[in-house]
Amino acid sequence: MQSCPGDPSVYQLYIGNKNYSSWSLRPWLLMRALEIPFEELLLPFGDEEAWQPFRRLSAAAKVPCLVVETQVVWESLAIVEYLAERHAGVWPTEAVARAWARSAAAEMHAGFAELRAVCSMNCGVRVRLKDMSQPLLRDIGRLDTLWTDGLTRFGGPFLAGPEFSAVDAFYAPVAFRVQTYSLALRPEAAAYVETLLALPAMQEWYAAALREPFRDVPHEADLARAGTVTQDLRLPVGLR
Repeated sequence: MQSCPGDPSVYQLYIGNKNYSSWSLRPWLLMRALEIPFEELLLPFGDEEAWQPFRRLSAAAKVPCLVVETQVVWESLAIVEYLAERHAGVWPTEAVARAWARSAAAEMHAGFAELRAVCSMNCGVRVRLKDMSQPLLRDIGRLDTLWTDGLTRFGGPFLAGPEFSAVDAFYAPVAFRVQTYSLALRPEAAAYVETLLALPAMQEWYAAALREPFRDVPHEADLARAGTVTQDLRLPVGLR
């Protein structure tokens, strides 16, 4: 188990709905996978009362947000780098792999706009897309190429080598998107998706996402525009 200076319970991680919040998944998964203790604080989307304390906490008013005593760290990439200063294993130890991993994570943080727009994260459903636009196909093709490059260059089963690291946490939401929208990938990239989905922490997140008893209207509207829901595995609204 990783440790940090002082009491490890000092970490508080604010996240959004597990069914929808791809950005929240990144630091949550990294900390779970590296066994970095933290307190999880979930703020459901669309609940104005729940968001008021968060607005007082961070001017960005977005999740994820890591609180460490009096220090507030927002944005998933900043949270990961903060953790890397305090814990081993966040990034690969080998310099070439570490540089590649940081580049790939930054590309995910800033790019893949069409994939984000069309295939929003919605863990608990299966969707048949209405259209595979050229911009979407280009994003999927780039993922295929990037993942295959990392897996080939560093030997897998993770993107930068044998150990899970921050770059895998950054692409973990895409694994849920591949599952939700049945996105076609080459065998190496498809096998990587299965590797991510099989992680105990990913299964923990997924199980919790299915149990969430609420829906976010904007996310559900995005889903309806993108395609047809063929299967809904989520707990019905109002049940626990």
